[in-house]
Amino acid sequence: METQASTTMKKVLLGLNCIILAIGNCGGPLVMRLYFIRGGKRIWFSSWLETAGWPIIFIPLTIAYLHRLKTGGATTKIQFFFMKPRVFIASAAIGVLTGLDDYLYAYGVAKLPVSTSALIIATQLAFTAGFAFLLVKQKFTGYSINAIVLLTVGAVVLSLHTSGDRPEGESNKEYLLGFFLTLAAAALYGFILPLVELMYLKAKQAITYALVMEIQMVMCLFATAFCTVGMLINNDFQAISKEAKEYELGEGKYYLVVVSNAIIWQCFFLGAIGVIFYSSSLLSGIVITVLLPVTEVLAVIFYHEKFQSEKGVSLFLSLWGFISYFYGEIKLSKNKKDVAHDSNQTELTRTRDTSQTELTLTVAP
Repeated sequence: METQASTTMKKVLLGLNCIILAIGNCGGPLVMRLYFIRGGKRIWFSSWLETAGWPIIFIPLTIAYLHRLKTGGATTKIQFFFMKPRVFIASAAIGVLTGLDDYLYAYGVAKLPVSTSALIIATQLAFTAGFAFLLVKQKFTGYSINAIVLLTVGAVVLSLHTSGDRPEGESNKEYLLGFFLTLAAAALYGFILPLVELMYLKAKQAITYALVMEIQMVMCLFATAFCTVGMLINNDFQAISKEAKEYELGEGKYYLVVVSNAIIWQCFFLGAIGVIFYSSSLLSGIVITVLLPVTEVLAVIFYHEKFQSEKGVSLFLSLWGFISYFYGEIKLSKNKKDVAHDSNQTELTRTRDTSQTELTLTVAP
């Protein structure tokens, strides 16, 4: 019963992290896009905002610490942080890679239309699957392979008619650079997700959700530090006040967009590593990919972009792939339960037969 309750709670927390990831994955690109289309031009600043909200993690960490103080014994030593140097160094290194990925992604969002950048980012799933196989020996089922194929095809469908969405007045050089840097961002984040999972496996300490939040905070801290160097070199800090005054929506809304950007992206990163913690880097990549057409729909609603039939087909294929993956997981879980039940029944039969044999030997003349 305890095992069943633990499994149920794990599924609930996995679902919660998927929701948090969905908020960040859909809201982050839209708010970032709002920054650029209304007059924002600072790419390093935009990439900095993706992780600059890391101090927010102190709130749930403090709540968890106070809870441990309340429930722990008087003689028990309660620590605020669980992270050991090994995990800290790994988190810092991954954080620097995340900072680089933030810049590559922000450049793509600034230079490419939403549909094109969504198409390129969707290739991240293939990179995630490949690196998950190499780094953490991810096992694939027919259903997971089917999901990857469907989601990839859905992404390819988005490429149709993207030329009509190409920004006006943008040079061919800028467009191609944005394309290749976005592809590099997809490949790099496809590497980062399994790398986080590998860190969990090699941590040599118990991985709790409190530690996962600490890892998130350290990763974002070092990613922000990386982008801060870029902002200093590019003189972005001096340009913020001027850009705010010239922003199309007004100075007040400029800062609202900036703060919202930082908060929503924290949902993305926290949700991503939370899904890895409760499941796998492959599922995290699948959730990110399946939400790309949803972002397309939201872009149509809020920014009045054209919704071609290709986007509807892509949304259908993505949902189909998502359902295929979870159907496979449910079936696999059921098979494991059946195997465990059969094993218990076999052991029970053996125990009963042994008891009857011993009883027969005892009462025999």
